[in-house]
Amino acid sequence: MAQLSDDCFAFGGPMMSVDEAVGLISARVSRVADVETVALAEADGRILAHDIAAPLPLPPFTNSAVDGYAVASGDLPKAEAEAFPVLGRVQAGASPDDAIKARHAVRIFTGAPMPVGADTVFMQEDVRLDGGNVVLPAGLKPGANVRPAGEDIPLGYAALKAGRRLRPQDVALIAAFGLTHVDVVRRIRVAVFSTGNELVSPGEARAAPQLFDSNRFMLMAMLRRLGCEAGDLGIFSDEPNTLASALKRVAGQHDLLLTTGGVSTGEEDHVKAAVESAGKLVLWRMAIKPGRPVAMGIIGGTPFIGLPGNPVASFVTFVHVVRPTILALSGAQPEKLTPMPVRAAFSYRKKISRREYVRVSLRQGTDGVLEAAKFPREGAGLLSSLADTDGLAELGEDVTQVSPGDSIGFLSYASLIN
Repeated sequence: MAQLSDDCFAFGGPMMSVDEAVGLISARVSRVADVETVALAEADGRILAHDIAAPLPLPPFTNSAVDGYAVASGDLPKAEAEAFPVLGRVQAGASPDDAIKARHAVRIFTGAPMPVGADTVFMQEDVRLDGGNVVLPAGLKPGANVRPAGEDIPLGYAALKAGRRLRPQDVALIAAFGLTHVDVVRRIRVAVFSTGNELVSPGEARAAPQLFDSNRFMLMAMLRRLGCEAGDLGIFSDEPNTLASALKRVAGQHDLLLTTGGVSTGEEDHVKAAVESAGKLVLWRMAIKPGRPVAMGIIGGTPFIGLPGNPVASFVTFVHVVRPTILALSGAQPEKLTPMPVRAAFSYRKKISRREYVRVSLRQGTDGVLEAAKFPREGAGLLSSLADTDGLAELGEDVTQVSPGDSIGFLSYASLIN
């Protein structure tokens, strides 16, 4: 389990900016120590535990980049086309029988190893055959159409660094090295629960004043997309002592405790008191909309994060608090969220010194430029505003107004939850 000191998240500011929150998490949360070995076919999305140095060069031998005819560069025609006898044939996967002879050509295919002495290949489209000879045009540069050994990656090069979240192309690179297994950080174990007497789980009987719990399932889905093991603890009642004892009980079995709801300052928001009873809470009031009330603390050495109960606020704060915490716990290299510039197709006003995220859909303007259209209704409780849009427009702290035609930053949901 991740073991953190009670003061590791201490922050003295009255309201934490998004960048301060991410920086604090990255600096003070340490990677879990456990490493496991997985088959290469299971490595996609996992966090690499150790550097991988190239055990062989890529490509491992000098080979032809095209189907054509191999020659020695010293024999290249200089002023006009010349005919060369064709002696030998090398297919991919086969070895050349002999070294190339002076003033001769060898028929060769893409990926086939170059004969000794040959270092240039004419594409078959650029030559013509004349009986047993091939007529080669003048003007080809020495070394053309050849892939030298190690051209891609030299022997011993640190091709993949520890902390990389492996992608399909990384898996391909490891396979090209001939490796069948890879060491990865074990999956982060996250306990997820909701709080509130007004909530029931889908499938259970719902009283008239109750709601089906949606946030818990959204958070577990987002966690699994980040490669976590998400444990469903269900719904905890709004009772501080019950909450506190439950948190103490599960803290030692998980790397992170994550809840939604009950972290504001209302009379029935009991999470703050429960966490302070079970451990230590540093209550963050983040300068972000939606989602200002966010709590983080430590219970028995395990980090705790409490997200707002409104689903849009929960989604947005997950991205900026939970996601970097998961990456830090897994030792992953930082993954900065870089908004894509698009054109605003809406008007909006906001407060200065607060970062806001507006739910938008992308469309193509009449001039072909991508533009962002704002969801027509406000409200952090509107699940349809997440389901029916493409992402979030990020409006920085220094922005106070957006007008149609302004350039704004767009973050797609795919970039936020994968």
